Amino acid sequence: MPIPIVDSHIHLFPESHLPTLAWHNPSGPLSSQHSIDEYRLATSSVPTSQSPGPESDIPHAQPQPQPQSLYLRGFIFLETDRISSIEEESESGWTNALDEVSLLTRIISNNPVPGEGHTNVDGQLCLAMVPWAPVPGGPALLERFLALVKERTLTDATFKKVRGFRYLVQDKQRGVMLQSGFVDGLKWLGQRNLVFDLGVDARQGGLWQLREAAEMMRMVYRGVEGRKGERVVIVINHLCKPNLRLPFSSPDSIATHPDFLEWSSLVTAMAQHPTTYMKLSGAFSEFPPLTAEDGPDVASLVEQLRLWTDVVFDAFGPERVMFGSDWPVCNVGGGGNAVAWGRWRSIVEGILEKRGLTREQKEGVWGGVAVKAYGIEL
Repeated sequence: MPIPIVDSHIHLFPESHLPTLAWHNPSGPLSSQHSIDEYRLATSSVPTSQSPGPESDIPHAQPQPQPQSLYLRGFIFLETDRISSIEEESESGWTNALDEVSLLTRIISNNPVPGEGHTNVDGQLCLAMVPWAPVPGGPALLERFLALVKERTLTDATFKKVRGFRYLVQDKQRGVMLQSGFVDGLKWLGQRNLVFDLGVDARQGGLWQLREAAEMMRMVYRGVEGRKGERVVIVINHLCKPNLRLPFSSPDSIATHPDFLEWSSLVTAMAQHPTTYMKLSGAFSEFPPLTAEDGPDVASLVEQLRLWTDVVFDAFGPERVMFGSDWPVCNVGGGGNAVAWGRWRSIVEGILEKRGLTREQKEGVWGGVAVKAYGIEL
């Protein structure tokens, strides 16, 4: 039987929403619409059904070859870093983040708006959404924000797809994660069975971000682990964005490097908490960029990643590692929309083979772990 893929990390934004994105630059590589139309093209190397064939009533679906080892069951949407602020009444406020929830509501409910790049059959692909939330504001602000999210989702069925929140800390100043509001906010999310997605950046932001994240986790989990009714789930994005641009001549050249050693130590510290998870994603943003024309040496890239991914699998175990594409960000370093998603899938296949995982463990990494971590109902 083919293995279902749950892509645990994608972003969607129509062209009309570009001005609301904090990172938007009119000349930037992602400054165009990236919605489900483009995502379907990016993922066309795998079917969207385990039994592809006559069901090609799906618009813009490509004819699929008979049976394949993997098929795309769906994705988890992650917030796209909208212009926003912790305080609702400030100039940027919560409007853009809530408008993003409305966009996802239209997708999930199969209620497309012309020009947004999705159709009335695309809702089946969105298994969960993880919007932005003012986490540093603490429980009181989070409760107010959650009520507004519920209003925007319109129905209980759509609101159930809200499985967690993210407040991106990779571009924030030191100390944010250690604030009492932030720590209490994560505990509040845990009490409501909502996941927190953690985005830190070891390469560009600095290893201090991982040090602070590890300390934040100690503060969050202190007195919570093992307590009945309290379960804080933290899903760490993109391997913590390690420095994959360190000069690679052999595994030893990486294994003895101070950056690798500290990254390894901190990732291992994060993994000691049993309800933390890691996304196997984001590497194309850290590698030197690939071109569309030259197919990558997948075996070589797997070997370059192997020391890093071995640390992750050793620390978390395959039971807490999940596949994510980081689409469309993966396009920038991965060679473009036509090839990047498929290239990353091939690299992950190679990593899992090199690791010697069983079929059951592979099924977990490709989708089962994400379903468990986020509490997704399939």
